[in-house]
Amino acid sequence: MPTTLTRLLGIDWPIVQAPIGSATSPALAAAVSNAGALGSLALSWRRPDESVAAIAETRGLTSRPFAVNVVLVWPQDVQVSLALDAGVRIVWTFWGDPAPYVAAVHDAGALLVHSVGSASEARAAAAAGVDVLVAQGVEAGGHVRGTTPLRTLLAEVRQVAPHVPVVAAGGLATGEDVAAVLAAGASGACLGTRFICAHEAHVAPIYQQQIVEAGPDATVLTRLFNKGWPDAPHRVLRNSTVRAWEAAGRPAPGARPGEYDEVAVGAGGRSIERYSDTIPTPGLRGDLEALALYAGEGAARIDGVAPAADIVRSLTQSLRPGDHG
Repeated sequence: MPTTLTRLLGIDWPIVQAPIGSATSPALAAAVSNAGALGSLALSWRRPDESVAAIAETRGLTSRPFAVNVVLVWPQDVQVSLALDAGVRIVWTFWGDPAPYVAAVHDAGALLVHSVGSASEARAAAAAGVDVLVAQGVEAGGHVRGTTPLRTLLAEVRQVAPHVPVVAAGGLATGEDVAAVLAAGASGACLGTRFICAHEAHVAPIYQQQIVEAGPDATVLTRLFNKGWPDAPHRVLRNSTVRAWEAAGRPAPGARPGEYDEVAVGAGGRSIERYSDTIPTPGLRGDLEALALYAGEGAARIDGVAPAADIVRSLTQSLRPGDHG
């Protein structure tokens, strides 16, 4: 199904796997890309040597395009350089100014994708030379840049950046959701929570279970899980940590229930405190349900865990050639 996005990125379907932080894995990115969509790897929380290894492993699993993502809250010159040196041809930035990275990415023959949460961010990114914009609506899971609902933001971004392909993100979970945003003018659809529930995702089963069991009002936009990434709004499932904080009257950091509790233990005995931004991943031990369970509003429409290829297939079944932007 050709769109402006599929032609530019060299993919078959206008489906993009969101860079879901520590939940990404070479197996997931490769499986999504092999199914004809665009897989992605998050590099921000990997050491440079781990990033090189993850990129190499992904390239060993797929010959199709995939993206690497970096969060611009922190300097990312090293991660971007090593990704380009390793042959990555799609770099995806978020939460900051992409302008300093445009020249290096383009000089390497690569494309720069940037996520935005407002029309002003989209205008600036387009002027800087970004190749693809991801319009992230407030319905999205994980860290949320803006406050605008997706449909409104999509229209605004398309208006201020009419010559740049726009991918819609935020609360999408089904093929019907994908078809709807394409019909509204998006060139592609980005899904994160749906791919957390892929067999290949690097998450503990309890995380996937909580998403599958989520109801219509299961998520909340908050700044609660701020240890590691302070002052950044994020959407999570309302778990035991959230409910205890709400019941206590939503106190400020330092006065929250169980503020310094050790909720889980990671590799090498690393202690993970309550309100950490850490998600449940394989190898963690402890009360994993109480950790940050990032999820978008579409969680209520996710009914099971499946191989990534099957998820891509289910997302494309409702698409028709006339749907796309």
